[in-house]
Amino acid sequence: MGEASVKTLETRTDVSSPPVTEVEARPGGQRTLASRLRAPRRPRIWFEVLLIAVSYWTYSLIRNAVPEQKAVALANADWLWGVERSLGIAVEQSVNHAIDSVTWLIVGMNYYYATLHFVVTIGVLVWIYRFHPGRYAATRLVLFATTGVALVGYYLYPLAPPRLMNGQQFIDTVLKHHTWGSMASGNLKQMSNQYAAMPSMHIGWSLWCGLTIFAVASAPWARILGLLYPTATLVVIVATANHFWLDAVGGMLCLAFGFTVSRAWFGSLPHRLPRHPEPAGTHPATELLNRFRR
Repeated sequence: MGEASVKTLETRTDVSSPPVTEVEARPGGQRTLASRLRAPRRPRIWFEVLLIAVSYWTYSLIRNAVPEQKAVALANADWLWGVERSLGIAVEQSVNHAIDSVTWLIVGMNYYYATLHFVVTIGVLVWIYRFHPGRYAATRLVLFATTGVALVGYYLYPLAPPRLMNGQQFIDTVLKHHTWGSMASGNLKQMSNQYAAMPSMHIGWSLWCGLTIFAVASAPWARILGLLYPTATLVVIVATANHFWLDAVGGMLCLAFGFTVSRAWFGSLPHRLPRHPEPAGTHPATELLNRFRR
């Protein structure tokens, strides 16, 4: 009887005793600088707005500063189109002409291309910021790393979109239907590099949105919409002759790189991190600023 009681007590003690973590094992329980930087924190709205604004401005500046290299971009487009045709996968022109024949549909796709790329991306960022703050930093890092590596693609592989190719009879749907908002055609084309089609960030960003919604949302209808959004975007970029579908593959590879960077930094994919961050103390960057103020 007494022996059984002792064994039971020992078992309970073993179960209830929390494991000693590496941080607690260090003298004074101090965390390393790397672990403090990686710790998910509750984001601050003013910092996030400033960071996103500066980052997008920098992205646009660098993207548009990449030499257009028109001749090289057109040659690359001809080569890519030739590869697709030799493989029997060159469907872009057929899709472009078929959907352009339905005026209301192609006009809607023009506006889709010009607006949802930004609206949905910002909306997903705000949603994660508001309802999943513990996953926000990791999710944002995926987007930033994806966009950053895309700039390398624009520099190394200038590519003309199908609508600018010579002698291939692609339809520039924005010019034909006189829709507004696209910086790829019309009066706004001088504000954007016309030969930065590879990789497609319309696919990179939309797939980031879709996977984020699918992984985090609890409502089945929201998860379905998350998967439909990048699928619809793929149809739109091809129908409007703004991209080859292989540009979409480039965007997917960039997104894979973004997820790899985020996982390497935070040690987990964004959706597997806690929904709400645990108290992590003062951020090292804040401490550094405070030292300069003294």
